[in-house]
Amino acid sequence: MAFHEVRFPADLSFGSVGGPERRTDIVALTSGFEERNTSWAHSRRRYDAGLGLRSMDDVSSLIAFFEARRGQLYAFRWKDWADYKSCPPSQEVSPQDQVIARGDGVTRSYPLIKSYRSGDESYARPITKPVLGTVVAAVQNDEMREGVHFEINLTTGIITFAEAPMAGVEITAGFEFDVPVRFDTDRINVSVSSFRAGQVPDVPVVEVRI
Repeated sequence: MAFHEVRFPADLSFGSVGGPERRTDIVALTSGFEERNTSWAHSRRRYDAGLGLRSMDDVSSLIAFFEARRGQLYAFRWKDWADYKSCPPSQEVSPQDQVIARGDGVTRSYPLIKSYRSGDESYARPITKPVLGTVVAAVQNDEMREGVHFEINLTTGIITFAEAPMAGVEITAGFEFDVPVRFDTDRINVSVSSFRAGQVPDVPVVEVRI
């Protein structure tokens, strides 16, 4: 898939509207009961990158980014300000944030995941676009050092240890991450409100599978 390892300007995405969506098929039975099913194992996120009244420099940055991605052709990174860390928003990333696997004494590479829990239920979200310099990890609560004990692939979210963790030990990680997205339109409409301000009211962005 055509992907540019570049992030949409974070100052422009701040204040955007969006979040996860699911696809649920619901069949209403004659008895009044329902049958519900889903064809998606993972949620998909949508955002609106449109700008309200902003400086013409901000509008120019958005147009430049859109043109460089050739509209919908190339996907890119997006910072979801509501959900971009392995920990709660008010906390700092730590190596114990997320349990990503248990060692088996053989496997050295593991995908990053973020778990969402409510009651007895949980959902494990694959994290494929970690942010440079933010990934920390631990094995059985012993912190590992990047470049010494492990390497992280920033394009896939795969963490690879220098030595396979022993069988049964808990492998944890903390990180910041981006969402892989693309523009969901090949056209943007710019309204110039004055010589120094303009707005781009609607620029839909949708998550892509990696």
